Amino acid sequence: MSSLNPQLEQTFLKPATIGEPIIERILFNHRPVWLTLFTLLTLFFGYQANQIRPEASYEKMIPTFHPYIANYLAHKDDLKGLGSAVRISVETTEGDIFTKEFQDTLKQVHDEVFYISGVDRTALKSIWASAVRWNEVTEEGLAGGPVIAETYDGSPAELKKLRANIFKSGQVGALVANNFKSAVVYAPLMGKDPETGEPIDYQAFSNKLETLVRDKYQNKTIKIHITGFAKVVGDLIDGANQVAVFFAVALIITLVMLYFYARCLRSAVVPLLCSVTAVIWQLGLLKTLGYGIDPYSMLIPFLVFAIGISHGVQIINAIAHENATGSNKELAARRAFRSLYIPGIIALVSDGVGFATLMVIEIPVIQDLAIAASMGVAVIILTNLFLLSILMSYAGISKASVNKQLHAEEHGKHQFWQLLSTFTQRRQAWALLIIALLMAAFGLHQSQGLKIGDLDAGAPELRPDSRYNMDNSFITDNYTTSTDIFVVMVQSAKEKCSDYRTLDAIDQLQWRMQQLPGVQSGRSLVNHTKQMMTGYNEGNIKWLALNRNQPLLDQASVTALPGSYNADCSLTPVFIYLNDHKAETLKTVVAEVEAFIDDFKGVEGLTFKLAAGNAGIEAATNVVIEKAQYQMLIWVYAVVGILCLLTFRSIRTVTCILLPLALTSLLCQALMAQLGIGVKVATLPVIALGVGIGVDYGIYIYSKLETYLSAGMSLKNAYFNTLKTTGKAVAFTGLTLGIGVGTWVLSPIKFQADMGILLTFMFVWNMIGALVFLPAIASLLYKRNPQSAQANDTLKPKVAVTKITTTKNTQKDEHCHAV
Repeated sequence: MSSLNPQLEQTFLKPATIGEPIIERILFNHRPVWLTLFTLLTLFFGYQANQIRPEASYEKMIPTFHPYIANYLAHKDDLKGLGSAVRISVETTEGDIFTKEFQDTLKQVHDEVFYISGVDRTALKSIWASAVRWNEVTEEGLAGGPVIAETYDGSPAELKKLRANIFKSGQVGALVANNFKSAVVYAPLMGKDPETGEPIDYQAFSNKLETLVRDKYQNKTIKIHITGFAKVVGDLIDGANQVAVFFAVALIITLVMLYFYARCLRSAVVPLLCSVTAVIWQLGLLKTLGYGIDPYSMLIPFLVFAIGISHGVQIINAIAHENATGSNKELAARRAFRSLYIPGIIALVSDGVGFATLMVIEIPVIQDLAIAASMGVAVIILTNLFLLSILMSYAGISKASVNKQLHAEEHGKHQFWQLLSTFTQRRQAWALLIIALLMAAFGLHQSQGLKIGDLDAGAPELRPDSRYNMDNSFITDNYTTSTDIFVVMVQSAKEKCSDYRTLDAIDQLQWRMQQLPGVQSGRSLVNHTKQMMTGYNEGNIKWLALNRNQPLLDQASVTALPGSYNADCSLTPVFIYLNDHKAETLKTVVAEVEAFIDDFKGVEGLTFKLAAGNAGIEAATNVVIEKAQYQMLIWVYAVVGILCLLTFRSIRTVTCILLPLALTSLLCQALMAQLGIGVKVATLPVIALGVGIGVDYGIYIYSKLETYLSAGMSLKNAYFNTLKTTGKAVAFTGLTLGIGVGTWVLSPIKFQADMGILLTFMFVWNMIGALVFLPAIASLLYKRNPQSAQANDTLKPKVAVTKITTTKNTQKDEHCHAV
């Protein structure tokens, strides 16, 4: 059955060409040309994809249009060190930091970090930085100097002086641990690498920290702890190798299951090859157009692969069905393409436009993800509809696979499909609808616990026992000034930052913030001024307050550390150090600051602005995400619904396709709430992407169902025959992809494990929704045709019998062609 003689070619090909769409003629009449073009494009995009590297940008993670971020960017030059930064804690396991050996190591770490390209050297801080100073009032007047004196030589006397200087500098809890067993090197980063002019390569920077600092200086008596956005991203990118391993495992699982599904090695390898080609094209396109791939969008290539497999299986299934009816391999590929290219393109366009709606979220990293996903879907049209059909017209399907298809058609009882087809009956449909409503109610109730932002301390993208999170926990436990900093900017008239009324207002704000749970401490120009007031009065603690003598306040402000106020004394930052950056902590802090601003009726011309610092930026991001999550879903469902409506011209059809997807989205939100996965930049797109994958199932099933209904079958019979063809492919795809991505739960990267759980859930539940709930909804929405139902009480479709005489063996076979 792999080939037909000339007489049979006329029998089959002539009727087939009568209604050939022009796109089919262009594609199949010039197959060698297209294969050559596809090969050249694959080589080009493969070369480009080989050049792409994981990259990340701190600025791309933040919503620059938000008022908080706009305030920060407007004063960015006055707030050095509050953008992306790393904090390196050097810990001694023997004694304390007041030993010559420890101080020598700390100095070496400070110098090593100073020379790493990308570090803002003007803002680098440690007790070895000359800008970190101590101040006191003596009988002779004001005295002060660097914490590490010029006379320092490591002697006991100098170490004793160092201890005194640290106390007088106010750096205990900031650059020096509360227990004096560790000290910090704080390294703000520049936006671009000054040597290359390119954005900082966080992976290379993270690797330098490991090799030049941790590996070089950590030993039995010294431990190194490193935190910061650059380190998180570096660890995530390093984990990309493990992501690739799990991707390879998913490929192998898919290949094995494709083989057992089709019982044909060619039918397993070709769709897999086309799906991998789609991924290569996507990555190559991104590189060609100047885009990179972000650690938070590494799941996109797998989603492209998954969508490609979904469409590829439909093509293979249709070709096998056509082969079983007697078509040769080219004709089978033509007929399969003709029957599926319209629903396939519609489904993929729905996917692409749905993904593109993520552009409404004005966070660059999500917009880049939307572009990457849309590009991936666009290339699937070429690789998994066009290229796959052409390749299969040459490769064909093995006789064993065709015989399996014939045997299933003629002798299969299809008990499972018969069971599912009963869901088209009103009684069963109402039962399913009640179950769906109960599940929706449960999902709605559970999703109320869904939180915005991070729900864990440290870096939730990594495992709690990861080295980064252990380092973050160490710094949080041993320092008063944590790694999570929320900054309120207080703007005044020029030369008025040290005005009593300005300082008094800041003092009130700082006191209120320190009463909140989750706030470790607060620091500002007020702390330094109070310390100086005490020094002016022989260290008497009762003078640890703001003095109304303005000249004294002005004099005290002059000796404050750089960063306590800006150059013209018109901006004073208030640093609020938090226990963590959990969503609830940030929400509480923002609410309290805004309440203070509303209550404040103080100095004319004094303005409190939110917000800077990593916690302030994340608070703004959470606000945007909270607003955007429902806006995004509305756009996704609206766009997909409109496209389905334009295609099928039926509100009932759109309802049948979208309602199961909506149930899956709701249950996914409930699952996220139960698993403690917050909605944030990394997780927000997953729900939208899940809708895009699920709509493919619904469109394919409904398109085939409509074909059988148009032939006059009852809904039950039409759906039964749909299940035997398209439904079987949908079930296989959902289970295969679910198993493949389910292996991600073993990943050491928590972000990938969480995404594995969510994607597995969405793959499987979208499949269940399309196979079970879609026909039940159709049964309740569509009017019954009693005559049609009586005329088609059998589960077999109408067939037309064509006798085919082979000239070689003069054998006569009867092949049944489904209407």
